Formats: sequence, C-alpha cells, structure tokens
Amino acid sequence: MIISRHHIVLYPMLKWLSLFLIKRNFNSVKIIGAFADSGKPVLVVANHVSWWDGIWVMHLNLKTIKRKFHFMMLEEQLKIHWYFQYSGGYSVKKKSRSIIDSINYSIELLNQPGNMVLMFPQGRIQSLYQNKVVFEKGIERIIHNISPDIQILFVANLIDYLSDSKPNLFIHLKKFVAKDFHQLNIEGEYNKFYEQVLNTQKAETS
Repeated sequence: MIISRHHIVLYPMLKWLSLFLIKRNFNSVKIIGAFADSGKPVLVVANHVSWWDGIWVMHLNLKTIKRKFHFMMLEEQLKIHWYFQYSGGYSVKKKSRSIIDSINYSIELLNQPGNMVLMFPQGRIQSLYQNKVVFEKGIERIIHNISPDIQILFVANLIDYLSDSKPNLFIHLKKFVAKDFHQLNIEGEYNKFYEQVLNTQKAETS
C-alpha cells in the first residue's frame, strides 16, 4: 500500500488551495452542529457525493477540527493523483489482501495524538439525492481496534443554490466516541443522522 506523507510545500499548498477554491466557487459555507473537542484524534465519516468532498472536509478541518489531515483513497486513483500522497493521502486496494494493511494503517494513525483520518465508507461517489448510505466493510474493524475515547465525527455535506448564482455549502456534524459503536451499528446510526440532516436542510432552506 501507499502510506501518507506531509510534504513541506505540497501539504500547505493543499490547505491554501482548499480555502481558495471554496471562497471562489461557493457563495457561503455554514457549519451546522457542534464539535466539542476532547483533544483526542478524530475519525471523520463523510458522505461521498463529488470530487469536492475532500476539499470540503479539509475546510472543516482548518476551521474546526484542526488536526493533521489524512485520508484514504483508492490505490489506482492515488497513483494517478500522486501529489495527494504528500498531502495526507494513503491507499486502499479493493478485493486485495493489502486491504488489511490499509485498515491497520488507519488504526495506527488514529492511535497517534494530533491526527485526523477522513473515510468515505460508501467506497465510491454516489448521488447527493440518495436517501440511504450503504457502507462497505472495514470501518467496523477500525472502530473496534482504536481507543474507545477517540472522537468520531459524522459529516454530511449538502449544497443549495437558493437565490444565489453560486452554491451555498452546508456542512452538518454529529460527534460520537469510538465506544459508542461497540454496541451501535455505525451504518444504521449514520443513516439516522443523514435522515435528520435532510430534514434540517429542508427546514433551513424553506
């Protein structure tokens, strides 16, 4: 597998580029929900609806989470977009024995103070208008092998134009800790959260 690195030039460039692209392409950004930071590492579980997703979560990290940014992406895509390796990207290869290495590497990152790991458990980009998010396998193993007090942040990114020429970005949050999912099903809980987000979004924009 390909492990992540944080290049002295490329990583700051990605952070700057994320802020620049959002400022240029979006009318506004609204973060909805609280993140009461305990100081522990953070696993971000987010919906995967476009190529913007990583940029949106980077924006959230810079404004709210404030950790060293890591994210899992498909190995074939990381080989094409090699520069992401030097901005916190690491690989996963589906239907391969190396997926265990990727899971173990995620656990290793989340057991180090100051880290944030972004995962899209859908495994692929899906329509923003899906009512249900289906998780691929692997995230449960990560959660059961990290410290029970590590923070888990559900994120759902939605956009609405309303009366503006540029879209408005709404970043919805809900915080848990890892031990919450020793009894609860993470896919089921994320879908409850996502349903609430859609209802909140309708109320916000009506």
